[in-house]
Amino acid sequence: MEWKIIHIDETDSTNRWLREYKEPMANSPQLIAVWADFQTAGKGQGSNTWESERGKNLLFSILFHPDGVPANRQFVISMAISLAITDALGEQIGDVSVKWPNDIYWRNGKISGILIENRLSGQIIKESIIGVGINVNQREFHSDAPNPVSLWQIHGHETDREQLLHDILDRFSRYMERDVRDDYMRMLYRRKGFYPYSDADGTFMAELVDVEEDGHLLLRDDSGHDRRYAFKEVTFIL
Repeated sequence: MEWKIIHIDETDSTNRWLREYKEPMANSPQLIAVWADFQTAGKGQGSNTWESERGKNLLFSILFHPDGVPANRQFVISMAISLAITDALGEQIGDVSVKWPNDIYWRNGKISGILIENRLSGQIIKESIIGVGINVNQREFHSDAPNPVSLWQIHGHETDREQLLHDILDRFSRYMERDVRDDYMRMLYRRKGFYPYSDADGTFMAELVDVEEDGHLLLRDDSGHDRRYAFKEVTFIL
């Protein structure tokens, strides 16, 4: 796949920047990535914000047009980018996993977050914008986020952000061309054993059973009952 990579100093959001990016179709590559030194309004999922010191972390978005991915299988995009990031980071630090649906963890600390926005044409995904924030060279965090961690805090040296971006994009291209579900399941955080969770009815202990093709999480509680959740319907208690 051909990539066009654009570097900018500052924007409110790389996802928003790509949504408004215009280029003649004749000159447009299959995939475009933009990365920024600073985001003034970086977003996580829902109302969450993403803390990032200027020039220290890897903040980027990808714009691409999936080949015939139906809307009910859009979770394959989330799996592919999650695996690309865990691969690239895992080579440096090990102990990297995916906390369902697509937070990237080192042990029990969050090192990366992903925000995906899809546009449909009928029942097919026409366009996907994937926003990624990775804590790379930041040494201290000051927000009320419970568990951020950076590459620098783990291995104690600076990481080339641009090289890391290229590593992730190369892996993402490969993962989008194969069946990734088994790889995703192997990389899941808390994939074995019972752990505490909470939902609208309260807290409970459960083990992870499956992630369905459409992205729903299936847990089995310590009473043997299966519980099925869409995103934001269940919380991992850390």
